Amino acid sequence: MNKAIAPETRSRAIAAARGLVPFDVLITGGTVVDVALGRLRPADVGLVGEMIASVHRPGRFTDCTQRFDATGRYVAPSFMDLHVHFESSMLTPERYAEAVVPRGTTTVFGDPHELANVSGLDGMTYAIEASRSAPLRYIFQAPSCVPPAPGLELSGADFLGPEIGEMLSWADVAGVAEVMDMRGVLDRSPRMVDVVAAGLESGCLVSGHAWGLTGAELQGYAAAGITSDHEISTAADALEKLEAGLTVELRGAVPGVVQPLAAELAAMPGAPPNLVVCTDDIFAHVLIDEGGVDELLRELIRGGLDPIQAIRCATINGAYRLRRSDLGLVAAGRLADIAILSDLPSVRVEDVFVEGRWTASQGRMLGPVALSDSKAPLGTVKVPPLPADAFKIRVPGVSSGRATLRVVRGVRFRTWDEVEVRVEDGIAQLPPGYVVMASVHRHGRAEPIPACGILGGWGEWTGAVATTVSHDTHNLVVFGREPEDLAAAANALIDSGGGMAVARRGRVIASLDLPVAGLLSDRPIDDLAAEQKRLQTAAFEVGTFATDMYHRPIFQLLAASLACNPGPCVTDIGLVDGTRGERVDPVVSVS
Repeated sequence: MNKAIAPETRSRAIAAARGLVPFDVLITGGTVVDVALGRLRPADVGLVGEMIASVHRPGRFTDCTQRFDATGRYVAPSFMDLHVHFESSMLTPERYAEAVVPRGTTTVFGDPHELANVSGLDGMTYAIEASRSAPLRYIFQAPSCVPPAPGLELSGADFLGPEIGEMLSWADVAGVAEVMDMRGVLDRSPRMVDVVAAGLESGCLVSGHAWGLTGAELQGYAAAGITSDHEISTAADALEKLEAGLTVELRGAVPGVVQPLAAELAAMPGAPPNLVVCTDDIFAHVLIDEGGVDELLRELIRGGLDPIQAIRCATINGAYRLRRSDLGLVAAGRLADIAILSDLPSVRVEDVFVEGRWTASQGRMLGPVALSDSKAPLGTVKVPPLPADAFKIRVPGVSSGRATLRVVRGVRFRTWDEVEVRVEDGIAQLPPGYVVMASVHRHGRAEPIPACGILGGWGEWTGAVATTVSHDTHNLVVFGREPEDLAAAANALIDSGGGMAVARRGRVIASLDLPVAGLLSDRPIDDLAAEQKRLQTAAFEVGTFATDMYHRPIFQLLAASLACNPGPCVTDIGLVDGTRGERVDPVVSVS
């Protein structure tokens, strides 16, 4: 739904466009990036209140309250992020705005399912209320995956059809967020039938999560009424989903996707209207150092896509997707969300207007962002101190001898494997090259007993890393080899109320406190980003990570808990198989 403009503001805008009254702001000397026609044209842009009143030939009008000189620069629509979990930055909604607005992003289609998986509807309410004080347009989706894989894990809440329907009635919610239970959609589970139906019956968008779906299964998923996907693994995957009519929410997370797709698109007449861009999950320090949507646009351009076509994907295409005719274009009647760029190919954003207000310049906000007084979910790690013995791999029914155990092998693409181990006093002796993954339910709905599994292909580790940021149920998850290290890292987060911690030789060597739902901090972005970097450096000191993992090796830890994806996983209920949707006995045989 378009934003309601006060009649007096619109009347004044009409008069200013006719030269009868002054503009509030007149942007002069710039070149407008016309994403509708795919071309550049010199023009001045007049703003009245929160809207664009006129785009006209240079010098036609001079009467204004404030003049903004854009000589030699480009006046473009600001950017839209069509699928984002702001929680992955580890910043509260207000602080997240400080990271993305200076880089040109002024609208995000947010899915706060991280908060919802921890705190249910209270988490969703907090996200909405906190966002209202931010100079960033949050359009929310109702999380469909709380939990993402029912029966395979336990989160802090369960959202069924009634909860989805309630959220869709809220003014701030415009769709159903990524439907991650792919098997439930295709097999027509009653829960997913109700969730998707709630979205369709409300007339809202229903977004998808179609990792690995192709051919008949992809067609079936689209036939269910789901209209988008961001889980793109290759350029061919993106093209198949575009051909299927899905809106592809292109992200830069998976290596080898964006530039090959850009090369394919460059040979076409223009970027398809159902191609938009998104960031999905990005740490605060990455947003600061490299960027978000702006960096994704640079990668498309490096791959050969025309800069205007790339920018189109982040502007007018996004407005079409969101059914917002008041966004996505520098044109009269649209909201004055504008990015002033000094260079198109490098997408160098210098100044940003949000609803007519000059909000950011030279990579910084022009004023402090007000922090909300909304009630944040605190004290969400409901786990007592854990002894080291809790992190040992036990082999039921065997006191000594040998056993063959199931192993989760791989990182992005997980498969089953096996390993033969010695058993001493009922405890499996972990061979070199293997790591323990322990998941502990932290939401108070089940006993917080570590469920331990074995990972293969993770290299040699000399310590442990614990995190309460573990997609998407966000239980307390710990990785390492030595029980003393695993316990030290886990107990640090139990004491602090959540975050991430690294331990070596039974002692914590780095930690990152995230007191809000065990996911977020309201500290200034520069401070949090510096702590994220220190934590990541410490993690590299104790563990081996896949360097191609989403460009950000630390995401290996966060993605390892995704039980909804195909293949094996360790969750708070034990070893599970996301392909078959069932729990699996970790013991293959004993001798």
